[in-house]
Amino acid sequence: MVTTHSLGFSRVGKKRELKFSLEKYWKKERTQTELEQTAVNLRQQHWQYQSKLNWVPVGDFSFYDQVLDTSFMLGNIPARVHDIEGEGEVNTLDNYFRVARGRTAGDESACSCISAGEMTKWFDTNYHYIVPEFDSNTQFSLNAKRLLTQIKEANEQGHDAKPVLIGPLSYLWLGKARDDSNKLDLLDSLLDTYLELIEQLEKADVQWLQIDEPILVTELSDEWQKVFRYAYDRLQKSSVKLLLATYFGELQENLSLVCSLPVDGLHVDAINAKGEVDLIIARLPEHVVLSLGVINGRNVWKTDLSQTLDWLEPIHATLGDRLWLAPSCSLLHVPVDIEVEQQLDTDVKAWLAFAVQKLDEITLLAQALNEGRECVSVGLAENAKALDARMQSSLVHNRSVKRRVAEVNNTMAERRSTYPQRAIIQQEKFQLPLYPTTTIGSFPQTQAIRQTRNDYRNKVITEKHYIEAMKQEIANCVREQESLGLDVLVHGEPERNDMVEYFGEQLTGYVFSQFGWVQSYGSRCVKPPIIFGDISRPEAMTIDWINYAQSLTEKPMKGMLTGPVTILNCHLCAMINLVPKHVCNLLWRYATKFWTLKKRVCK
Repeated sequence: MVTTHSLGFSRVGKKRELKFSLEKYWKKERTQTELEQTAVNLRQQHWQYQSKLNWVPVGDFSFYDQVLDTSFMLGNIPARVHDIEGEGEVNTLDNYFRVARGRTAGDESACSCISAGEMTKWFDTNYHYIVPEFDSNTQFSLNAKRLLTQIKEANEQGHDAKPVLIGPLSYLWLGKARDDSNKLDLLDSLLDTYLELIEQLEKADVQWLQIDEPILVTELSDEWQKVFRYAYDRLQKSSVKLLLATYFGELQENLSLVCSLPVDGLHVDAINAKGEVDLIIARLPEHVVLSLGVINGRNVWKTDLSQTLDWLEPIHATLGDRLWLAPSCSLLHVPVDIEVEQQLDTDVKAWLAFAVQKLDEITLLAQALNEGRECVSVGLAENAKALDARMQSSLVHNRSVKRRVAEVNNTMAERRSTYPQRAIIQQEKFQLPLYPTTTIGSFPQTQAIRQTRNDYRNKVITEKHYIEAMKQEIANCVREQESLGLDVLVHGEPERNDMVEYFGEQLTGYVFSQFGWVQSYGSRCVKPPIIFGDISRPEAMTIDWINYAQSLTEKPMKGMLTGPVTILNCHLCAMINLVPKHVCNLLWRYATKFWTLKKRVCK
């Protein structure tokens, strides 16, 4: 029988319940007990969504960031937050938020704030994690209370819990040494702490432990490959079975290493590393289970289930009970549930699958493999109908756009004059100094601006009232810049709700959800637009606002547009749908090589 599981789930809730609870706690409008109860409710709800799976992830929930959770579980807490307010569970959570954001609930004065931990992107996603900090004095001290409590919660609710941990090598690799020490010198001490944790999980009757080592899809030096073997030789010494999880890319030069590690199971991203699966099957020991991430955990489209089954059925015949199915990565990176969307175009909505729907797809695939396609024929037929409708839809295919794209040629990218020629014309027109001053462009979105926009959307005020209010804000921005003596002015962008959403709302081929929120970091959630078809611009964008701003001053007014690459990176269709897969993989490999080189140079 095929086993089903999930690598992780969204934390924020269908309607960002965690965000609002956190922000009320930080404002001291909510107690820690109330915050903890919100967390309990969300975990219970999210486990219920995943109850159709054989194993549900535990430990993927976080108040801020899973890497920061790992730091606190391991006792790797920056010295600057030690003993600020003594000991205790309340102060532990307060110190957790101090590392995350520099302050916690009630930290009003400057003396109570500290330097927050460094934040950076989680591989090639738009999620951000708090970078672990190390130095020659770093020591680890296990505190697994929160994880053990959540395991108990899941078991009491009738779920088979599979704890999820950041692997020790990825934890070290993602961190930063604050002195000249070598992070790998900490490995033995770190492994001792992981072994202590595994011993506690064993006592809690945990059967499977998922250990995430996403750095295995990056280029690793010989030294790091060597310590992987050493680390997992040490970790595989208990009755708890280890599922080693990788995602976001191919294993490539790490494939042989991964297949030889002494673990009980291996998860691979079968969306990005599908071409490696046959080779992995050939090299994987016969007792090791293989978890295939066959549902894309990074985009929002329905999977072609029949095509996926065509590929999976021979693999199932080979592996039998050793085959597990899961999303490609944690479902942290997609919205929760498409069913709460009431304003989406009905055709587009039928093509989409958020986290809950992706779990349904996993369940259907497993049932088809276990019992035959006939038992899920209705589901397969509905899936095929939705995919065909998308392929044939006039919403997706715009003949005018396709014609213009076909006319694109190399000469369109060539300037009609050289830079020296343009520089002379520009200087004659603008009369700018040698080093002109300007700003990036966006002035603060004040509460008054946000309230005006909200009133306009809710039809509390008219469009005329809204436009006049935005013009007043633009005039204030222009006056402020002139008083500062800037050379090139901006209009301040008060009319823009978001650098991507503002433009997407004026383009065809885009759709915006009501509750398609995805966590970026902490309580910060973004609602990226969804590109579903050929994009066109029916009307001029930004021109009226820029012209008005220019009418207020003799100085040059700079226009500002969000670039196309940023728009592509900030939407909910993974770029894998828009760019050939081998190109995406090549770009990712170059990115990770640059990342590795950067770390070496900085060190």
